[in-house]
Amino acid sequence: MNDSTEVAKRDPNALAQHEEDRSTPTMTLLPAVDIIEDRSGVTLWADLPGVTKDKLEVNVHDGNLKIEAEAVVPMPPGLRVQHAEIRQPHFARAFSLSPDLDAAKIEANLQDGVLKLTIPRRDEARPRRIEVTVA
Repeated sequence: MNDSTEVAKRDPNALAQHEEDRSTPTMTLLPAVDIIEDRSGVTLWADLPGVTKDKLEVNVHDGNLKIEAEAVVPMPPGLRVQHAEIRQPHFARAFSLSPDLDAAKIEANLQDGVLKLTIPRRDEARPRRIEVTVA
């Protein structure tokens, strides 16, 4: 993921995409992300409020990273919904990974509704200093 690499592929209709086959209103949302790149690789933070580990999927296939999650909004016993525009938000976001990154070594951590992905650079792609000798 560098300046010349397309970081995110967005579905322009994703924000307004309702799922018709569910009884409660759901909507696919693009989670906000922050991406930091340094010599060792890339760190990505995605905001996923209300998402628990069991409702989160992170997959890598053919150089594409995909995040999908569903937030569960608890309903206190004895109450019923009068109006719900988004009852169970569904989050989805996809990224193209640079070949310099090592998808096999991605680490993921979910804490307080924020997903942190650490994607290391391949050893051979890391910058290194070459010593010059005098012949």
